[in-house]
Amino acid sequence: MSFLASSVSRSARYLSRTPTGVRNASTKSLRETLAEIVPQKQAQLKELVENLIGGMRGLKVMLWEGSVLDPNEGIRFHGHSIPDCQKVLTPAKGGNEIIAESMLWLLLTGKVPTEAQTRELSQELATNGNLPQYIEKLIDSFPRTLHPMTQLGMSVAALNHESKFAAAYEKGVKKTEYWTYALEDSLSLIAKLPALAARIYRNTYYPGKDIAPIKADQDLVGNYVDMLGYGDNEGMKEYLRLYIALHGDHEGGNVSAHTAHLVGSALSDPFLSYSASLFGLAGPLHGLANQEVLRWMLAMQEAIGPDGTHDQIKEYLWKTLKGGQVIPGYGHGVLRDPDPRFTALQNFCDVRPELKNSPIIQLVKKASGIHETLGCDLSSREQIIAAQPHLKELHLANCISPPLDFSASFSFTSEVAPGVLREHGKTKNPNPNVDATSEFKYYTVIFGVSRALGALTQLVWDRALGLPIERPKSLSMDAIEKIVNKS
Repeated sequence: MSFLASSVSRSARYLSRTPTGVRNASTKSLRETLAEIVPQKQAQLKELVENLIGGMRGLKVMLWEGSVLDPNEGIRFHGHSIPDCQKVLTPAKGGNEIIAESMLWLLLTGKVPTEAQTRELSQELATNGNLPQYIEKLIDSFPRTLHPMTQLGMSVAALNHESKFAAAYEKGVKKTEYWTYALEDSLSLIAKLPALAARIYRNTYYPGKDIAPIKADQDLVGNYVDMLGYGDNEGMKEYLRLYIALHGDHEGGNVSAHTAHLVGSALSDPFLSYSASLFGLAGPLHGLANQEVLRWMLAMQEAIGPDGTHDQIKEYLWKTLKGGQVIPGYGHGVLRDPDPRFTALQNFCDVRPELKNSPIIQLVKKASGIHETLGCDLSSREQIIAAQPHLKELHLANCISPPLDFSASFSFTSEVAPGVLREHGKTKNPNPNVDATSEFKYYTVIFGVSRALGALTQLVWDRALGLPIERPKSLSMDAIEKIVNKS
């Protein structure tokens, strides 16, 4: 079916749901009128999209200090690759993995902090990590069925009540001092995010359960895991330390980062700016993709079992594609090779026997390998793109490699937690229970705790550099066609 024909078909189905039948143009309802116009506009857009409209993908129009994403090498934080960071950034006391504080220092300053500087920052964040009572009451009032990301975004927005930037602006502070107040708000928000996220987790899944107090001598993620209820599981702490540090920034063009920058350019304070960012992160084409990966992997595991063969996985992949569905976590807007964050998290699993030998981890690895094989085979690649047109823009002539979402998300929710619980030895049945299939909705909240490091860092620099409000020029499709026809 052609694009135009399918659009007309969709519009017809939509019309069939409206309460009225066919009418003359002068008496048609708003829904009926739009149902006629939409396929015409869709067809018009199709003529333009191949040349001019593509989500501004790859268009170099933003300043972003903390990181740069290379299509082949992956992310670099002020020039440091992920392996570089793992060598030079300070881990937690007694741990081996990067902690959020050392990554935050690097993103803000471009310099590698000393251990003493990292510990001092940890102590400052811990001191400011408790929530105001009105925020606790707000979170406690949310219905358990409200998506955790919605709860997080609303809670962060409400912390605007604490904004030093907003208060200083109201008093007429000099523009040259904006950045100092943006920094204070940003550090305050980063300090409080673990307590926000942990309270949301408790209220959504374990209402009434006590939340551990924040320890002044522990790092940000260590305290976060304590508050989640897994405080004596070092494996869990180490995994989330690595995950949150690696996800701290991914340059500025992604939806959540760009949203924080855009809203902040109107001089909205960091709480409001990052709240908007979180609602962008909650979209299924961005951070929520992790949740969809988990859903898809659970469905595959149920269909073929944890010991599925390569042929069974390949058959399941094609069944998904031929059924008109997208394989979540497959394809990336910039990366051409496997995401180095994916590699780092896989390496974490490889050195832990309870994870390395797990059937589900092996299933994820097999599926990832088949993805890459299919993506690099020209005939298979063309079929994949035919089934998932968005991949044409994502990978062009390159191999389609599995990005981070594809395995790392499943590793945490379905395997890392049970693995460390087995290691801990106090949980009789560490395997996911019936509620586990709903707990993966929380996964994007962890992403939100992490992404604050880079988004808020850039907000500080936006104000320090005096960047203007973002206001690009927009054009209608008719106006674009006129420009094209004149050229």
